[in-house]
Amino acid sequence: MSEHELNWSYCPVCGNKLPNLEGLKFCTKCGLDVLYIKENMKFPPAQPLKFPSQQYEIGLYQFKLERKKITDEDIIKKKDDKLWSGAASIGIPLLAFFLLNIITTFIILFFLSFSLNLEELSNLIFNPYIIIITSLAELIFIFVPVLFVGRYLQNPSLKNRLLVLGFTSKGYDKVDIFREIIIGIAFALIGILLVSVVSIFVEISLEVLFGVEIIQDIGSSSGEFDAIIFSSDIYSLILLAIVMILVIGTSEELLFRGFMQKGLVRSLGKNWGIFITALTFSMIHLIGIFLLIPFDSTYFIISFLLSFFPYFAISLMLGVLFYWRKENLIAVMITHGVYDALTIIIAYIFYSVI
Repeated sequence: MSEHELNWSYCPVCGNKLPNLEGLKFCTKCGLDVLYIKENMKFPPAQPLKFPSQQYEIGLYQFKLERKKITDEDIIKKKDDKLWSGAASIGIPLLAFFLLNIITTFIILFFLSFSLNLEELSNLIFNPYIIIITSLAELIFIFVPVLFVGRYLQNPSLKNRLLVLGFTSKGYDKVDIFREIIIGIAFALIGILLVSVVSIFVEISLEVLFGVEIIQDIGSSSGEFDAIIFSSDIYSLILLAIVMILVIGTSEELLFRGFMQKGLVRSLGKNWGIFITALTFSMIHLIGIFLLIPFDSTYFIISFLLSFFPYFAISLMLGVLFYWRKENLIAVMITHGVYDALTIIIAYIFYSVI
């Protein structure tokens, strides 16, 4: 063996397997001067850190490893590799929700500047066309994660950003897409049945537990939802259903399933990833209850539980569906959007009949 020949199989720092090449001086992964260590039996002098990612320190030698970015070929293949951290998986959706509320507040304040009294104010807030306009603000749920994931991609094009989030038809032919659409519609119907069963079970359980007649005393639907339905006409109802399918279902699923669940599943595992995503999704949709906590704690608890369990049930179903469809959003977005649209259509027909 020559003076400078190395017989190491792995880098002593990063553990990378070293190629069996004559005259090899640097580790092919972290760039460590393995020849220097072999000759001097110590790490090289401390060097300036030049990579903006993870930092390692061994003895007096300090260096950083460059984050390995996802190539175009690996985007779909990375089913198990860790992507963004668990903290980012939760933090980015919360940031998007915060921005949504800011945008919605400005929109409402703009329209409220035209109101003169409380009656006009109430009519304006529950006007279905105003609700349609404010619902478009949920597009921020797409913008924020799409902007964030670019740092993980070697080629951060819009197409690749959407692809890594599952918003793509790549690898799907017309038959596959049609199958996903059918699956999405079928699960939307299953979701309506699931929520109905859960709601009835929760109502009965709370009536027994608290000794109240929930349907008469508490109400089976929120006043806000009733106001929206009562103030809708057939044209606004159609527009609202379209917005729910194209905007709300798409944006919320891209944020919560495509970004949040995908990151958490890789950080915490399948079960915890789906559970925490469903819990966060449910709590965010019920934030208004916490902002308007009534003095009657019993009323608050019943109202919260009546809303929480149906939200949690449908969110768990969407999470399992996303995982089953190999993290592609086609079926999941359709399920969410069609479920929301059918909910308001059924409610509109019900109220029109009675």
